[in-house]
Amino acid sequence: MISSTPTWQWQNWNNLPYLTCSLLKDWQHGFFTQQFYPQTPEVLTEILKPDTRAYRVKQVHGNRVLTPGEIIQTETEADGIISDRPHQSVWVASADCTPLLIADRKTGRVGSLHAGWRGTAKGIAPVALERFLSLGSRLEDLYCVMGPAIAGAVYQVTETVAAEIGSSLKEIPQTDSPREVLTALERINHSPLHPDPTPGRVRIDVRQVNYLQLRQAGIDPEQIAIAPYCTYQESEHFFSFRRTKEKKVQWSGIVSPLNCC
Repeated sequence: MISSTPTWQWQNWNNLPYLTCSLLKDWQHGFFTQQFYPQTPEVLTEILKPDTRAYRVKQVHGNRVLTPGEIIQTETEADGIISDRPHQSVWVASADCTPLLIADRKTGRVGSLHAGWRGTAKGIAPVALERFLSLGSRLEDLYCVMGPAIAGAVYQVTETVAAEIGSSLKEIPQTDSPREVLTALERINHSPLHPDPTPGRVRIDVRQVNYLQLRQAGIDPEQIAIAPYCTYQESEHFFSFRRTKEKKVQWSGIVSPLNCC
């Protein structure tokens, strides 16, 4: 399906940088940096595709995925949006959580997900895939691109939190024992766990868990891209709530084409 490894490109708008991914080259999209703050999706959409309506929701760290037709107002609670018409831009905000953009190469339909640790534990990525399928997509036609987020090497959490996230994977036993879950996580290929010297704590790569969820759902590795950028470590470009405790965000969005849906 894809002839080469996905690459990431820095784009420039009025001397402000944002990221795009070659896997989504056929769609107007962007993972915007902190330099665009406090611009809203309504403004950022003008950069991607003028005269396109922007859609966003009130993110609540869940796994609810809606279409624009189901969004009553911007305060509608959800953590994912999937387009249902041409020329819709769908947006998510993040500041350590994973922004995940999805595009269907056949229908043109697009989606945006906010996959923090709670949403990941609730399987928001597989939920979104099921929603795509219900709208007529096929798994082999979906491209899934994860933007800048906190890297697993620096994301310290309690063992209980790590176990809750890890339990979302199919091969992990469903048990009330966090230690059993973590032991099983350590044994799987491409484990998302990283060691931590603090007793009762571990470090976990949430993007890697989302990658494994996508793979388990039937998405091939060639259909997935992960940005090589960490919001916590790269303060020049990204806000990080873990780093500064400031409630500031960067936006990620993608536009459905004229022949969409």
